[in-house]
Amino acid sequence: MCACRCGIDVHMKDGKVRHIEGNRDHPVNRGVLCAKGSSGIMQHLSPARLRAPMKRTGPRGSGEFEEISWEEALTLATEWLAPIREKHPEKLAFFTGRDQSQSFTGWWAQQYGTPNYAAHGGFCSVNMAAAGIYTMGGSFWEFGTPDWEHTKLLMIFGVAEDHDSNPIKMGLGQLKGRGAKVIGVNPVRTGYNAIADEWVSITPGTDGLYILSLVHVLMASGKIDLDYLLRYTNAAHLVDRDPKSPNYGLFMRDEEGRELIFDRETHRAVPWDTPDAKPSLHGAVNIGPTHAVPVFQLMAGEYLDAKYAPESVAETCGVSAESIRKTAAELAHVAFEQTVTLDRPWTDFRGVKHDKMVGRPVSFHAMRGISAHSNGFQTCRSLHLLQLILGSVETPGGFRFKPPYPRPVEGHPKPHFKVTPGLPLDGPHLGYPRGPEDVGVNEDGTAKRIDKAFTWENPMSAHGMMHMVIANAVAGDPYEIDTLFLYMANMAWNSSMNTAQVMDMLTAKRDDGEYKIPHIIYSDAYSSETVAFADLILPDTTYLERHDCISILDRPIGEPDLMADAIRWPVVEPDRNVRGFQSVLIDLGVRLGLPGMVEADGNAVYKDYADYIVNHQRRAGVGPLAGFRGPDGDSNGRGEPNPDQIEAYIKNGGFWGAHVPEEASYFKPWNEGYQNWAVERGLCDKPAPYLFQLYVEPMAKFQNAAEGRGDHQPPDNVREQLKQAMSPIPIWYPPFGDDLVDKGDYPLHAVTQRPAAMYHSWGNQNAWLRQIHGENPLYIPGEIWDAQGFEDGDWAHVISAHGKITVPAARMDALNPNTVWTWNAIGKRGGAWALDPDAPEAKRGFLLNHLISELLPPKGDGLRWSNSDPVTGQAAWYDLRVRVERAGPQKRTAPEVSDQKSPVGYGPDVLRQGEEWLK
Repeated sequence: MCACRCGIDVHMKDGKVRHIEGNRDHPVNRGVLCAKGSSGIMQHLSPARLRAPMKRTGPRGSGEFEEISWEEALTLATEWLAPIREKHPEKLAFFTGRDQSQSFTGWWAQQYGTPNYAAHGGFCSVNMAAAGIYTMGGSFWEFGTPDWEHTKLLMIFGVAEDHDSNPIKMGLGQLKGRGAKVIGVNPVRTGYNAIADEWVSITPGTDGLYILSLVHVLMASGKIDLDYLLRYTNAAHLVDRDPKSPNYGLFMRDEEGRELIFDRETHRAVPWDTPDAKPSLHGAVNIGPTHAVPVFQLMAGEYLDAKYAPESVAETCGVSAESIRKTAAELAHVAFEQTVTLDRPWTDFRGVKHDKMVGRPVSFHAMRGISAHSNGFQTCRSLHLLQLILGSVETPGGFRFKPPYPRPVEGHPKPHFKVTPGLPLDGPHLGYPRGPEDVGVNEDGTAKRIDKAFTWENPMSAHGMMHMVIANAVAGDPYEIDTLFLYMANMAWNSSMNTAQVMDMLTAKRDDGEYKIPHIIYSDAYSSETVAFADLILPDTTYLERHDCISILDRPIGEPDLMADAIRWPVVEPDRNVRGFQSVLIDLGVRLGLPGMVEADGNAVYKDYADYIVNHQRRAGVGPLAGFRGPDGDSNGRGEPNPDQIEAYIKNGGFWGAHVPEEASYFKPWNEGYQNWAVERGLCDKPAPYLFQLYVEPMAKFQNAAEGRGDHQPPDNVREQLKQAMSPIPIWYPPFGDDLVDKGDYPLHAVTQRPAAMYHSWGNQNAWLRQIHGENPLYIPGEIWDAQGFEDGDWAHVISAHGKITVPAARMDALNPNTVWTWNAIGKRGGAWALDPDAPEAKRGFLLNHLISELLPPKGDGLRWSNSDPVTGQAAWYDLRVRVERAGPQKRTAPEVSDQKSPVGYGPDVLRQGEEWLK
């Protein structure tokens, strides 16, 4: 139902769902539920539920369909997909939304052989994930959490009240209960920021500059944890600084490839893991024909520069120099004068025994607000830099990782692109490039993927670039596709930039009258806007009617002290002709004869998704579920498939967990006890201790390529962008949109956030939640409201370089004075979601998406650049600049999109299930 994945207890009566409450034993939420969890019954009973497979009968976008049988639907899908697999597998573009089975859907696409697969991370938070993986081996939210028990100061950046909402609410309550301080950094003061002890109303897109100013103050005052940096980061690693060297910017290595440090006692360059070495953090070293300096010296040269002084950044950030210095002082005071000490002996990977665990009780948490900018990758890395110089990652009181994290870049695959007709792809689609040799381009420079992920324009796009798929496919750039296959991704509406134009793209035709995207297959549980544009609909179940695997292979649900995973299982059978999408994919895989899905005789390996969950193995003894493995169900983490595994999960409340030993609970990347425990539990095959990467060498390799070094060279038009964006230590640069529009014409920033009640939940048609968010205004700062003479009941024209909308307006004073904002995805197309065309969502709800383009305004170089981060390709939703004009009262929002027909009819005014409903 949503990505928080809380445990629930579903109460039944006469075979029907009557009540939903939180599972008090579940490790994620411990019984706590939010509005969307509590109203799940209306999700399950929604009149917007699809009822049967459908084939389009009218024009695309009309919503005109006829119901067909599953056999006809799957036969048609096979007829479309089989021929292209045998000749041009890349002509299938298979992209999924925020589903919970990406390890499975990715495997399916890999077996099919197309390089064109990704999920929604490219337009959500890949900057956060990639920056964390490259820097620390893990990131915020899904990878870890603040040490709620011991932290004394928490700073949150760009966090709305959506991701991981129940655990965060419980954690904040814990902090408040014992008097810990919370500082919220966000242009909008809602949710968590509203209960923060201090609110910093940052100007959007400047978080990185603000963070590096904090770093400047801390370094200038000597308030950094040098011992932590020396022990656990690559701060002392020597970097080649000879511009004439072919390895300029790379680490110095010995003949065996081990990275070097300079031992200040022996005055020799030695491998970084030399026992008893005393690394130096400054000073140039001559090694053979070249010279080198430690990473820390490069950091000092960058961050002590006056450009990061609070007085230099205050105006840009919208935060006073006094405030920046005050916050830096608080961070230093808590980190270094209020240390946390736990009497827990542990041994590090060097064999050194420690009798205590000592930590810095400062924690940070961040989400999409800092990520969804064209400078978001470097901003996220800057925040990790701040954490590391304070020594507050994987220490008591700081940020802690959830198993299977942390895991270094080397523990993740590289991206793969090799297409062979009729055969699987040569490896996983998505991964973490190690250098220019991993870019996904052909010899002629064209992209291998339809979304142009992993190209020189966005070389580290670890989650793909889903927001570019439709535009590129319609343009035939880099090539044309035959079939667009989408799952739970509302790409015709709120999940696309440029919404109105995307709808035009989906209906665009060639000169011969055929659609430019010949076939669109879509699977969803509900009648969304995208349903209307599909040629074939494969109806999914609701979350209470299906098996799901909340797998460690996808993302953890556990806690820092608990390795955990979970399942969903059907509590009711569908009353419609629908099937779980993952089981449908298995059926399609068998019909297509995909390897791993059919036996030698052509019979199915797995009868359905539940069978796959139990019996599939990625490597010997390791499968989708880690618990209750082995023939008798008594193995955990590793073990052969257990035919009764799902029943064992059900008996245990739907989840499984293994506690991290107390001596292994902190310092995970360097803790011998944790590394051995992780091997026992199947998280890795051998201990893999590593250092946090203040300096990311793969980025230096891309910079080198931009300078003309190496065998893999970028096109000339991206060299300057690579030199800037691929800095191996964190930097800040203004969002691209700031330089490509006239700030006088568009003086305001515009952002949007999903309300907690509808976050990732497909809950827009939920009758109870609609009463909370049935329409949305544009929130305008009080100063602008007064200056333009706005009054209650007024509407506003909102104008960007790309478009114009007319929307309801409301005053808000708890808002950055140069920012407007609204809730995301409240506005609906008339007829979608089984909503009446006159529903408030269609008349008084709206999207900012109409103002955003997936392409940047022209730079004057004859090229059109993706509106994305240049490192990862993340969609830069929050770079939007606008102006606002008073419109007076209006009847409905503009632009007015034509209604679509509802293939499932419309919902009743009142829904009751007998008299019990009223008691």
